[in-house]
Amino acid sequence: VQLQASGGGLVQAGGSLRLSCVASGTVLSINAPGWYRQAPGKQREMVATLLSDGNTIYADSVKDRFTISRDNAKNTVSLQMNSLKREDTAVYYCNGRIGARFYWGQGTQVTVSS
Repeated sequence: VQLQASGGGLVQAGGSLRLSCVASGTVLSINAPGWYRQAPGKQREMVATLLSDGNTIYADSVKDRFTISRDNAKNTVSLQMNSLKREDTAVYYCNGRIGARFYWGQGTQVTVSS
């Protein structure tokens, strides 16, 4: 079982990217999915979490710009990132619980240029 994140890249400030996280090797759903990021020299931080009741939690720094969502049919969790800023530059990781275990994706680089 793996979580595979994709969709990162280089974008200018003000632009948008959409990250995707797909579970492979399982038919089980990704539960309590979330996106985290880690910038150089900084600790990994929570960006967005999708709770089991459908509610979402966002870091203050990304509220109203980022949206986490899921596609149950594709067992995919996405992060739509709009109005990107230079400070959003980081490696983005998805995570979630599949069955009884918690998994992390491998990370995808997002670089925002001015």
